[in-house]
Amino acid sequence: MSELPSLVIVLSRFPYPLEKGDKLRSYYQIRELTNRYAIHLIAISDVVVKESDVKELEQYCKTITIYKISKWSILFNSSMALLGNKPIQVGYFYNYFIYRKIQKQLEKIKPTHIFSQLIRTTEYTKNYLDCPKTLDYMDAFSKGFERRAEKAPWYSKWFYELEHRRLLVYERIMFDYFDKKTIISEQDKRYIFHPEREKIICVPNGIDESFFESNNRKKEYDFVFVGNMNYPPNIEAVTYIIKEILPTFSSSKFLIAGANPHPKLKRLAEQNPMITVSGWMEDIRDAYASAKVFLAPMKTGTGMQNKLLEAMAMGLPCITSTLANNAIGAVNKESIVVCDSTETAIIALNLLLQNESERTRIGQAGSEFVKQHFSWETSTKKLI
Repeated sequence: MSELPSLVIVLSRFPYPLEKGDKLRSYYQIRELTNRYAIHLIAISDVVVKESDVKELEQYCKTITIYKISKWSILFNSSMALLGNKPIQVGYFYNYFIYRKIQKQLEKIKPTHIFSQLIRTTEYTKNYLDCPKTLDYMDAFSKGFERRAEKAPWYSKWFYELEHRRLLVYERIMFDYFDKKTIISEQDKRYIFHPEREKIICVPNGIDESFFESNNRKKEYDFVFVGNMNYPPNIEAVTYIIKEILPTFSSSKFLIAGANPHPKLKRLAEQNPMITVSGWMEDIRDAYASAKVFLAPMKTGTGMQNKLLEAMAMGLPCITSTLANNAIGAVNKESIVVCDSTETAIIALNLLLQNESERTRIGQAGSEFVKQHFSWETSTKKLI
């Protein structure tokens, strides 16, 4: 049997546990790619990675190297980026000494191909010329920062505007360093302002088959939101639910589930006994299964909302915004409910909470839609 071609994958986070979108995407892609490539995983990490998390990836990777960046490195290199012209988040994940070590690694491995996830990792791989390289933009970061700048308070608006401008330029420049480019959705592709952006291949996320299995947990909550609860667009969406929607449903129970809940959300929850903040859950399917409706009124952010795909796969009727649904492409009032105002969201939520047959209809249609269109096996074949 011939030896598998070697694939070096460079990430800005270790891809386990699955509490963030970029980690979830890279984990499932690695799991699918392992049968076609000898995978050499290189991960930059700003936190200590648990041995048990490394073991989870060892079954899929030939080698795993984790480079821990210190707080001093983050502070120094972010400051250098701020004083220079690179996006600050690129500086955050860059370290010259790690760069030198990765170059030596690449010379030793002699990879058949290099796969860099997110522009945060491109400084480590862009100048390696001995094999083809692919950049997974994943999201259009520049658009995300533009949206956040529009709503940021005056004292932080300058930062988001500055990062937005730098990301616009950097995303365009990095295009030419890589042979192939991928992104998560057609919507995000439109925001990469390179004259040849049509060459970017859309590789959507998928859903693990376990989300289609039945989960008979009791419906303890009326509606739920799931996500990384320290991520600004998620904080914004949940704050909006609590302040604008929840007062109309004062007797309804609301579950906020996901890693790293922001102190602001904890404070809001403490003021209302009908709100539960669970924090990290070992099996996030339990959060979805314990509610009647999934509510995700996303106002900012980019990419594909995997939380919506997971909820839909489990047969949970979903109410979301046009912004979030554009990347998914579900049909309004058939497999999903799209609302862009507080009034329409309240009407839709009231209808679903009171009508079990309508919840079942939309939930089943949503599950079938995800099953037909979002598979890790299918999307990774496109990547291969």
